[in-house]
Amino acid sequence: MPTRMPVAFVPHAGGPVTHVELGMPPGEVAAFARYWRSLRELPAAPARAVLVVSAHWEEPVPTVMSSARPPMLYDYGGFPPEAYTITWPAPGDPALAARVRDLLARAGFATAEDAQRGFDHGTFTPLKQTYPDADVPIVQLSLKSGLDAAEHLAIGRALAPLRDEGVFIVGSGDSFHNMREFFRGQPLERSREFDAWLASAVTADAATRDDRLTRWTSAPSARYCHPREEHLLPLMVIAGAAGDDVGRVTWSGVFMGSQQSGFHFG
Repeated sequence: MPTRMPVAFVPHAGGPVTHVELGMPPGEVAAFARYWRSLRELPAAPARAVLVVSAHWEEPVPTVMSSARPPMLYDYGGFPPEAYTITWPAPGDPALAARVRDLLARAGFATAEDAQRGFDHGTFTPLKQTYPDADVPIVQLSLKSGLDAAEHLAIGRALAPLRDEGVFIVGSGDSFHNMREFFRGQPLERSREFDAWLASAVTADAATRDDRLTRWTSAPSARYCHPREEHLLPLMVIAGAAGDDVGRVTWSGVFMGSQQSGFHFG
């Protein structure tokens, strides 16, 4: 019987942070690199493929990358020239993309595919560390415009069968994402407040977890930490795919003055 894959919500930090020198604290950058490399060992058996929900892609309906050879998408600006020459030739998986669309359609979601889009930095920044040889097929799935928490939990539930098909589902975002405060303030105390609430929600039983995540805006410092929720929504998809699995905090650290955490299920 195939081994059931875990699911993971992974903070992806800023830009191509571990692949290009950006002047960020080296200890913090090294900690992210170690964490991302450890993800390959998270499943008990090697993943057949990886499905990534990136905070950096939104569409009117859930949309999958369907190319067999996705290009790179340098979806950032203001970095050194070498940030725009990073390569990571991971293959796509058109069959998996079709399977994702089928599962979502069965759950009542309209879907689409995009054969031109490339890997954005929400995918290649962490996973180039996890899979440096680009030897595992990768498919990206977009968020759905509107960024409704309950809707993204439902998307995750629809995708849960992939866990029994050798697919490692990864949500790539950040547990704190207030760009203005990264550069002008000291967000550590308030980000820790929200991060503690988030950890308590993720590690609760499934019903309590999903209820709390649906009402995440009532958490302490919620809108300070996420003025716009796109970096939190990948966690909702992961929590939905987790089913009855209870989450755990598997990485915690400080990045640019903010508390960041990674959560795994299964």
